Amino acid sequence: MKSWPACCFFLLLLACGAEADGTQPLRLVADSWPPFTDKRLPGNGAAVELVATALSRAGYPSEYHEVPWNRAILGLRRANYDVLVDSWFSDERSEWGHYSQPYLINRIRLVQRKGADFTFTQLSDLYPYRIAVMRGYAYSGAFNADKNLQTIAVSSFESAAHMLQLGRVDLAVEDEYVARFQFSEQLKDIADQLEFLPVPLSENELHILIRLSHGQHAEIAKRFDAAIAAMRADGSYAAIMARHGL
Repeated sequence: MKSWPACCFFLLLLACGAEADGTQPLRLVADSWPPFTDKRLPGNGAAVELVATALSRAGYPSEYHEVPWNRAILGLRRANYDVLVDSWFSDERSEWGHYSQPYLINRIRLVQRKGADFTFTQLSDLYPYRIAVMRGYAYSGAFNADKNLQTIAVSSFESAAHMLQLGRVDLAVEDEYVARFQFSEQLKDIADQLEFLPVPLSENELHILIRLSHGQHAEIAKRFDAAIAAMRADGSYAAIMARHGL
């Protein structure tokens, strides 16, 4: 029995060594957010395919895990995962995670019931309305911090869209590609009752977020950024996006 602690220590050293030299696969994590992240899609979605391909080129094998958003965030903080595939910037997350350079742009749109004729040019225009938002999403510093906005947190855009159609909220917020994807799939029965407001809420840069407790977090980000730049230059980035209809 006295040899057990020594054995555990040896195994811990082996695990730390594998992490340090990059031989242990990086554990990627995201929630289901098609067409960007979803296990049912080719390559697990456009964002996962871009990230996994870039990391592979950078010398890092990876494996993909898909869990609800809050579990993904908590799992990264607890070192159950290494890399969050799809993160908009927030100051709070930068306290425990290392951001890459942006590798994709999300156009965030407001959705209303068809014919509602709401107008939006600044955040204060939205104060009278009930707005369904995804729980835990960092839309922007200004949007998330504005206490005058009547936001209602939901677990999915599908839920938000049904609440909107039933009149339980006035607006819903989502990336344009994600909304269009769901209008053609899960929400096709009510898609003709909903429409985008003309002016986008924001354009958000999408990053990978690497846990700061990973011994190579800065090097992973540096090599990932270089690989994405090379993929843009050689056309493989555009090919992946086209394969996903983006």
